Amino acid sequence: MKQAIVEKLTAHATAVIPLEEFTKKLNSGKKLVIKFGADPTSPDLHLGHAVVLCKLKEFQDQGHEVVFLIGDYTARIGDPTGRSKTRPPLTEEQIAHNSKTYLDQVTKILDPQKITVRYNSEWLDTLTSKQWLELCAKFTLTRLIEREDFATRLTNGISIGFHELLYPILQGYDSVVLKADVELGGTDQTFNLLVGRFLQEQYDQAPQVVITMPLLEGLDGVAKMSKSYGNTIGLTEPADQAYGKVMSISDVLMWRYYALLLNTSPITLQEMQQAVAQNSAHPMDLKKKLAHGIVAKFWGVAEADTAQTTFEQLFQKKDYSNAQEVALLVKLPPQVWIVELLKELGACKSSAEAGRLITAGAVSIDEQKITDIKATVSVHMGMVVRVGKHRFYKLA
Repeated sequence: MKQAIVEKLTAHATAVIPLEEFTKKLNSGKKLVIKFGADPTSPDLHLGHAVVLCKLKEFQDQGHEVVFLIGDYTARIGDPTGRSKTRPPLTEEQIAHNSKTYLDQVTKILDPQKITVRYNSEWLDTLTSKQWLELCAKFTLTRLIEREDFATRLTNGISIGFHELLYPILQGYDSVVLKADVELGGTDQTFNLLVGRFLQEQYDQAPQVVITMPLLEGLDGVAKMSKSYGNTIGLTEPADQAYGKVMSISDVLMWRYYALLLNTSPITLQEMQQAVAQNSAHPMDLKKKLAHGIVAKFWGVAEADTAQTTFEQLFQKKDYSNAQEVALLVKLPPQVWIVELLKELGACKSSAEAGRLITAGAVSIDEQKITDIKATVSVHMGMVVRVGKHRFYKLA
C-alpha cells in the first residue's frame, strides 16, 4: 500500500531527488511539510502552473501539510531563471494585488481549508546584517555562476545584478525557515530547489526532497506555457474560451495534456494512441474529451458541458447563435477600418496586435478571411467576427 502511494505521488514527475529519502519520509508516518513557492510577478495563473498545483492536491489528499509560499519579498528581486536580462522591479502595490489574485486562483485546485499560506517577507524583511552575512557565507560565487542562466549571460557579456545572485539563496532559506520536508517545482526550478536542500544541511536540518514536474508546453506546442509567449490558457479565462484553446492544440500535444493535466495513466494513453492508429477512434473526439475533462476539473462540470455545446455549435455546426454578443460602446460608421473594429470589440489591445492577427490570417468577418491591415469592412447587426481559432464576436 505504501509503495502504491509513493508511485501515485511521483507519477509524471521528472525527478525525485533522492527517491530513497522520499520513500523513507513517507514510510515514517509523519505529516510532511510540502512546500511550493510562487513569486507574484503577474496577476494570472495558467494551466502550466496547474501541473504542480494538481500534484500538491495529491499531497493534501494524503493528509500532508501543503505550504503555499508567496514570495512577496523575492518578487522584489525577480527570479532570474530562464532570463537573459535583469527583470524590472515590481512595486509593492503590484505585488500585493498579484498575491491576492494568486490565492483566489489556487483554491480552484487546492482545498482552501488545507492550505497553510505564508509570505517570505515575514522573515526576510527582518534579517539583520549579521544574519545576512552568515547566510551568504554558506554559499560560494563559484557554485552560483555554474547555473546555466548566469553562465550564459557571463559568456555573452550580459550584466548580472548582484541582487539576482541572492535570489536562489533567499529561496533556499525559505525552506530552512519552513523546515520543509519536500519542495515541488517545475524542472526550470531545479537549481533553486537544490539550494534549499543544501542550505537546510548547513543549518543542521534534514534536507528536503526535491520533486520536479515537467513544464507544460503552450498552445504553440514548442515553448513552455508563459504569458510572455502569448501561448497560455489562463485559469481566470471564460470556460468556453479555455475549451476552445484546448481544441486548438496539436494532436501530438494532446497526449501531453492528458498526462499532465488529467493524470491519465501511461497504459490508458497507449490504448488511446493505438485506437487512433487503428482508426477506431478519431483524434477530434479524443480532443473533445480532453477539453471537457480539463474544463470540468478546473472550471466545473456544468461549465464544461456548456462550453462543449458552444464549441460544437460554432465550429462543427457553424451555428453562431451562441457566439459572444457584443454591443459596441462607440457608434461606428457603416464602413470601419478592420483594426479599429477589433479594438472596439476587445479582441486586441493595440493596433500592433491587431495588425499581427490580420497578417497571420487569424481574422475573419462572416467567414471571409481578412488579410489586409488597411481593409475597411461594412458594419451590420449580427455580423460574426472570428479572431484566431477560438474567439467569436457577434454584433448585437
